[in-house]
This record gives sequence, C-alpha cells and structure tokens, in this order.
Amino acid sequence: MKNGIHPEYKETSIRCACGNEIHVGSTKSDIRVEICAKCHPFFTGKQKLIDTAGRIERFRKKYEKFQKQEKPT
Repeated sequence: MKNGIHPEYKETSIRCACGNEIHVGSTKSDIRVEICAKCHPFFTGKQKLIDTAGRIERFRKKYEKFQKQEKPT
C-alpha cells in the first residue's frame, strides 16, 4: 500500500429518517439516509406510501385531460 494516497478510514454512524442509527466504518462522516432495513417495506412486510411534494396529484392533474378524451369514445 502506498502512503498518502488513500482516504482516511474512520468510524462513523448512518442515521435514518425513522431514527435508526448504525455504526460502521467509512471514509465519509455522518451519513444520513431516508430509508433503512428497519423501515423499508420489503423488510417490514408493510406497504408504506411516501408521496413527496404531491407527485401523484401532479401526475393525475397533468394527464386528466387525456383521460377525459378517451372516456366518451
């Protein structure tokens, strides 16, 4: 291994939005994530819908006129 070319490896913590905290080793410090294994629907078996900034409503509003045109035909 060459000296001086590798990033510093240190102990850090990964924090999830649900409050779960995992201590790992990494080259980055204080990592924050939105979903972890403790709150992810695949691991919990519960379906959880996260609608950030009303994306579903914006999609429906955008394509509403196309749906109305197809119905009378």
